[in-house]
Amino acid sequence: MRVLGIETSCDETGVAIYDQHQGLLSHQLYSQVKLHADYGGVVPELASRDHVRKLVPLIKEALKEADCTEEDLDGIAFTKGPGLVGALLVGSSVARSLAYAWGLPAVGVHHMEGHLLAPMLDEPIPEYPFIALLVSGGHSMMVKVGGIGDYLVLGESVDDAAGEAFD
Repeated sequence: MRVLGIETSCDETGVAIYDQHQGLLSHQLYSQVKLHADYGGVVPELASRDHVRKLVPLIKEALKEADCTEEDLDGIAFTKGPGLVGALLVGSSVARSLAYAWGLPAVGVHHMEGHLLAPMLDEPIPEYPFIALLVSGGHSMMVKVGGIGDYLVLGESVDDAAGEAFD
């Protein structure tokens, strides 16, 4: 199975093509750090508009880098939340539109679950159960992962200070 992944939850536009047998075939990332620098934080409307400008060219570049076309894809995955509503709408709209046009399934992925399961994409794959520390703006938490869909939040921050320190 080969999947086009689209991530537009906040201030970065990310696109990747992943093959279950070959692994990561390509990835493209555009950061909006410079765009938001003068404001001291992410401006949601500016983030959404920038995703609109950058997403399709990044998809084209990812396909080229992976040396494949839409006919080589089996599906499209996109971030469905949590995140900035407008930014998420850009990613989901493009993903669903391409999926419809190309006759592919489109699947929304929960942002935090994507982070939790990302270690499964490459060797060495952790054995269940494991503890995961997610540190991201607004979503910092420690989670016991018992399996896919089996999560126990052990603790989480009441603000986004830990994630913002990394951002």
